[in-house]
Amino acid sequence: MAGSLYIISAPSGAGKTSLVSKLTEKDSRIQVSISSTTRPKRPGEEEGINYFFLSVKNFKQKVTENDFLEHAQVFDNYYGTSKSTVESKLAEDKDVILEIDWQGAQQVRKLIPEAVSIFILPPSLKELEKRLKGRGTDSEEVIERRMSDAVNEMKHFNEFDYLVINNNFDIALTELHSIFLANRQTCAKQYDKHSVMINELTQQH
Repeated sequence: MAGSLYIISAPSGAGKTSLVSKLTEKDSRIQVSISSTTRPKRPGEEEGINYFFLSVKNFKQKVTENDFLEHAQVFDNYYGTSKSTVESKLAEDKDVILEIDWQGAQQVRKLIPEAVSIFILPPSLKELEKRLKGRGTDSEEVIERRMSDAVNEMKHFNEFDYLVINNNFDIALTELHSIFLANRQTCAKQYDKHSVMINELTQQH
């Protein structure tokens, strides 16, 4: 009996982080995978809570040992998802979420074809721009680049199994959660969990 692996991707500003955070509060069986990174720890960040902080040497060693489901270099730092960490969580019957981009999703799908993938879209470009500007942290130039990156990211929506449109947060959260709930009720999963009862019910007397 084990949990399922989920990939959740979205352009910046679609609301993925807020939705995933609420989802894990709502359902204790759902956990977000903690990534490994070579970037320095920021104030307030904790080892094993925000990231697993590795040296470049250790990171490259794990790449050689094939311990990453996916990994990428972002500017001067490396990021990756540890296979052993994910597998141990799945073995505990947890549903594990990987928050990664479409390229990472492609890497994971090759290794774990049964992973369930979900893409989150904003309701419009206008709304996306409003959300990015609403953060109040980026210059116009950075927002323009983020918008262009978002459009490129969104072109890959059809590579995913499910599509959630985050127009109304509560509705999007319900839709997202319903994917997890429905996936737990598949025949194969229910039989794994309740085989004794099902065999008793279906054996002829």
